[in-house]
Amino acid sequence: MSSRFGPGDVRFFDRIARFYDVAMPPARVDRLRDGLAFADRQIDRVLDVAGGTGRASRGLAREGIDPIVVDVSAGMLARARAAGHAAVRGDAGDLPIATDSVDAAVIVDALHHLPDPAAALEEAARVIRPGGVFVVQEFHPRGVRGRALVAAEAVVGFDSTFWTPEELCTTLSGAGFEARIVREGFGYVVVGRVPRRD
Repeated sequence: MSSRFGPGDVRFFDRIARFYDVAMPPARVDRLRDGLAFADRQIDRVLDVAGGTGRASRGLAREGIDPIVVDVSAGMLARARAAGHAAVRGDAGDLPIATDSVDAAVIVDALHHLPDPAAALEEAARVIRPGGVFVVQEFHPRGVRGRALVAAEAVVGFDSTFWTPEELCTTLSGAGFEARIVREGFGYVVVGRVPRRD
């Protein structure tokens, strides 16, 4: 399978898959719920993009939403499947999902890892139905914690791209979304809604 990740990135996530959920805190479902609330349609079918082991999906399942996890790492997806999540191996920049086939997508703490985030945003805009939303939880690169995270990712060898909330809103708008900031802070949330066509 081709990937927009470098082979080293995928191998890294494959290697840490069995420890990932121990090291990473659960996704904050209240933040995702706040973003999903901006949808102008009923939310039934949801993608957890670059969802790894299903951190976001676990929380959303408690809310009665059972997303499909999409990730390029076979190791991470194996953990997601073992936890009972529907999972599809695929690249966020070339989603194996039909156009206008989901009501929402979420990406939690992962957009900055993607080597072609613009392609991932365009793909999200393609697969989400009009009135649906793309909820993005990311890390603010400014401040003490933000600068420390940026430095740590560089040490690990990731070529990560970080945005301020305002910069990410501009980027989402450029991909065709109606964007807004939902939550501020180190772990912020931005939502992009796909405009209605009527």
